[in-house]
Amino acid sequence: MATTTRQKILQTLSRKQECTIKELAEVVGINPISVRHHITRLEADGLVTSKEERHGVGRPRRVYMLTRAGTELFPSHYVDMTVRLLEQIKQNLPAPVVERLFTQMAQGLAEEQSRQLNLDGLSLEERLEVVKRVLGEEGFDVYWEKKDGAYYIHEMTCPYLNIGEAHPEICSMDRTLISTLLQVPAEQIHCRLHGDSHCTYTISKEDIPVT
Repeated sequence: MATTTRQKILQTLSRKQECTIKELAEVVGINPISVRHHITRLEADGLVTSKEERHGVGRPRRVYMLTRAGTELFPSHYVDMTVRLLEQIKQNLPAPVVERLFTQMAQGLAEEQSRQLNLDGLSLEERLEVVKRVLGEEGFDVYWEKKDGAYYIHEMTCPYLNIGEAHPEICSMDRTLISTLLQVPAEQIHCRLHGDSHCTYTISKEDIPVT
């Protein structure tokens, strides 16, 4: 199958780490306006991000790089090693123990965030914004919405997708993280591992604290 322009852009960013629009245009072989169009779509998909960088005298330039989700598109020794490690853990430990390990890791991360951010006194929607930021730092592209009195948290990209396909237990990490930070139970109703286009968690009306 022929490599698409967006795949070429992603491959270039994977090799070079950081590129300007002009540099991408030269490597991919299209004009900068077309590159900018593709980059905008890739940013919307959560695969590419950017920053301003000082480069000599004059105005800073904008450089583009892969997000963690974008990096996960490319096989790496890191992912292979993680999968092998999980396989060894699952071969030597009972399934409930493995799931408990993932849960404890997520709880530890959530408790650390709680201590740093002082979440006491925040409303549920303020905590949802914290969840969005924390998951974003982990490589997820997340947004939340309120509909019919319930809240929905949508993960459009997942940095652990490649690992999760072989070890779905890893999904317990973000579920536990979300529930711990929100201090209310979050139920997963959509999952990319089950063929859905994205993962979704919901907080039912019955579990929303009265303010």
